[in-house]
Parts: sequence; C-alpha cells; structure tokens
Amino acid sequence: MGYPGICGKVAIVTGAASGIGLASARALAAQGANVVLCDRAADGLDAALALITGEGGKATVACCDVSSAADWQAAVARTLAWGGRLDLLINNAGIPQVGMKLLCDVEESQFDAILGVNIKGVWLGMKHAIPAMLAGGGGAIVNMSSSAGLVGQAGVSIYAATKHAVLGLTKCAALEYGIEGIRINAVCPGAVDSPIRAHRRAQYSDEEWAARARANHPATGRDGTAEEIAAAVVFLCSDGASNIHGIALPVDGGRVAQ
Repeated sequence: MGYPGICGKVAIVTGAASGIGLASARALAAQGANVVLCDRAADGLDAALALITGEGGKATVACCDVSSAADWQAAVARTLAWGGRLDLLINNAGIPQVGMKLLCDVEESQFDAILGVNIKGVWLGMKHAIPAMLAGGGGAIVNMSSSAGLVGQAGVSIYAATKHAVLGLTKCAALEYGIEGIRINAVCPGAVDSPIRAHRRAQYSDEEWAARARANHPATGRDGTAEEIAAAVVFLCSDGASNIHGIALPVDGGRVAQ
C-alpha cells in the first residue's frame, strides 16, 4: 500500500549509509520520494546510493558530519540545488554509548561526542532544514529518539539523556512550527537487529539471549528490524499523519508498555 503525500517529495535522511537510516531512505524512495543520503561514511554512502538507484529509486549523496553547522549548510544547499525544495527531514544519525558504564565512569570526551551528534546534530538539522521547508510551504520532520528516551536504563546514562533531549526538542519545535505547516515527531525504537547486536548476541547462550529478548520486548520476544522502524518513519512523513504533532512513537516490542 502506498503512503499518500510522499511521491515527489524531497527528503534528507541522515545516518543513511546503514541501519535505520538506510532502511528509511529505501522506504521513502520506494514511495517515490527523492532522497538525499547524508552520512560521514563516504564509502557507505556510495553503496547505499547504488542500492537505492538499483531498486529504481531517485537519490543523491551529501557527506555530512551532523555536528557541523557548515556541513548542514552544505547539505541543505545541495538538496535545494538537486531537488529544488526540501520537504522531509529524517534526523536519524546518532552514536551509542560504547560499553555499559556507570555515570561516573564516562569520560568527558565520550560525553561531548555523544551530545555533539545526538543532540546538537538534531538541533542543527532542524535549524537549517526548517527555513527551506518554510520557503516551500511546509514539510515533515522525524527525529530518531529511542525507548531509552522514554525510560531509564542503567549503564547508558549519557545516551539516554540525549534521547530524552531529542524528545524535548521535538515537542517544542512541533509547537513552534506546526502552525506554519511543518509537522515534527519522533520515533522511539527498542533494540534493533544489527551487526552490533549480532556481536553482542554471540556473548550469550541461546537461553540467555531469549530471556533478554523477552525482558526487553515482552510483546514480541525479539529485537525489532530496521524496516519496522522505517515503516513508522514513512507513516509520520505521509498525509496520513497530517494531524500528528510532537509525538514520541515507540516501536519497541512493548518495552515501554511495561
């Protein structure tokens, strides 16, 4: 089934070289959107572009460090030059907190790096995309938070703090720009199947992993997929979500329903 209001739109997707970003870019392109793939991994961008165009989608690339205002300015300028407008922004790029560490054990350099991408990157994306959207008559923004943005979790305090902050930015921006035709919402994934998860999976027995999956995702008993997150992203970009503003949509197998 197609999603109304996406075909022909011009979208920026950050963190588009892999994972949820790539899945979201593919899903939008499959609906007829023209997609600008942003990531700081140039090789990954080339592979993502080849994949999407090979599937019949229309896309281009813009190498971008989302924590850099100059990179954002260049990415938006490239988007306008290529697509003529900017309608959709998927603020997906983010970095995890490597290793389970108590708050007092986190190094300041790691704190700064996580905040620079996960909060500053989201803010900069909206700051530079919104004027272009206003010039075109409106648009939709989806910010990627996490189930860790809705509940606490020991060992990932800095990451969780950034994902809570993403929700604050989302709610405030939704109230500021909704009346001007820009819908701003957030998606909150639970754990998503990925190479990083596969590496972690190898550290547990089948029984231990199954127990962890049931505890983390009680309604499904499994990790989510990037495609499931992308489906929520596409819906929030579509006309079907025309009266949805400032929400934090969990796609987490029931984790935050507990």
